[in-house]
Amino acid sequence: MKPLVMGIAGGTGSGKTTLTQAIVESFEGQVAVVYHDNYYKRNDGLTYEERELLNYDAPEAFDNELMTAQLDELISGQVIETPVYDYTVHNRSEETIPVQPRPIIIVEGILIFAEPEIRERCDIKIFVDTDADVRILRRMRRDVVERKRTIESVQNQYLATVKPMHELHVEPSKRFADIIIPEGKNMVALDMLIHRIHRQLELGQNPTATV
Repeated sequence: MKPLVMGIAGGTGSGKTTLTQAIVESFEGQVAVVYHDNYYKRNDGLTYEERELLNYDAPEAFDNELMTAQLDELISGQVIETPVYDYTVHNRSEETIPVQPRPIIIVEGILIFAEPEIRERCDIKIFVDTDADVRILRRMRRDVVERKRTIESVQNQYLATVKPMHELHVEPSKRFADIIIPEGKNMVALDMLIHRIHRQLELGQNPTATV
């Protein structure tokens, strides 16, 4: 049977990954996750300093053609090798990650609903809607602690590209969502979503079914 494809979008630091992990844990062994962030374009011809200045929050920063092709393969039951993006060098690495086909496929990323080819492949579209102040604090902590960046560089990037691109592309894409969840840790919304996923799996992955 065709897998149930779920898109999870929202601004940077909104709680997308928290929601994704909660679904993965609730449906252990049944979920494949494809991260839009892994599909940043290669920029081998640029120096590190030049790559550092690129706008990574714009739709054109992503290799959406590759992601769409691999998503189609995964939906059809094939194993895919997703690229890996190395944030320490601002470029795609030589490694790949195998992703096995599963009954549930989650596609996660800030701009997936802004891309028609990706959006149209999602049976359920979820937007995690979180206050901007919360999101920037989460991003600051992640980039400084996990990605070893300076506070100044995170701040400069947020003001130069993250905030304007959110307002231009991410926030408007919310209108395509079937479900809007306030905050990624909203347990009431999560329980309702898990119930809906169970119901749709029982109905044979029919995205038009009444649940």
